[in-house]
Amino acid sequence: MAHIISPINPEIGSLFTVNFKSLRLTAAQFRKLCSDNRDLRLELTSQGELIVMPPTGSKTGQRNFSLTTQLGGWVRKDVSGVAFDSSTGFTLPDGAIVSPDASWISRERWEALAEKEQEGFAPLCPDFVIELRSHSDRLARLQSKMRKYIENGSRLAWLVDPLERRVYVYRPSHEVEVLTDPETVAGDPLLPGFRLQLAELW
Repeated sequence: MAHIISPINPEIGSLFTVNFKSLRLTAAQFRKLCSDNRDLRLELTSQGELIVMPPTGSKTGQRNFSLTTQLGGWVRKDVSGVAFDSSTGFTLPDGAIVSPDASWISRERWEALAEKEQEGFAPLCPDFVIELRSHSDRLARLQSKMRKYIENGSRLAWLVDPLERRVYVYRPSHEVEVLTDPETVAGDPLLPGFRLQLAELW
């Protein structure tokens, strides 16, 4: 039987984890679960734990909108890849199904997928991901998630923490770079010319 194993925050509407290890949800079952619970953002870890993320608070939603529109504006000019919002699920090589707050995939990798794969939880890890910390997020959990992105193939990952005004920059074979109260963070060379303006996110 599934049971809640790790509440993140005792407040109503906070993120929590449900242990489905003994059931081992299939991708099809997970898709059905998401379809039946459209008001929730759900993720599945590689260990079979279900992460339940209720709708965000208004301030976090505003920050996420700014983040997504900034990336979208750059993508429309650059056209070397495609971008995705926080409602998009991806199936990572380790079996986890995750939904970054914003992500980008090179057009070559995206177009190599079959249409059916594009319509589902695409079986790849985005080249670039951004996660935005909210008040219900434990920093350590998000940092672990960022390392998983890199281990599964991301070439660049940003963890934006408005609570501490920091950005954690992850790259393969590099130490994590911590930027304190930066005005911008640059995506070069993977995303040439893209600079995330952080004033609206603080």
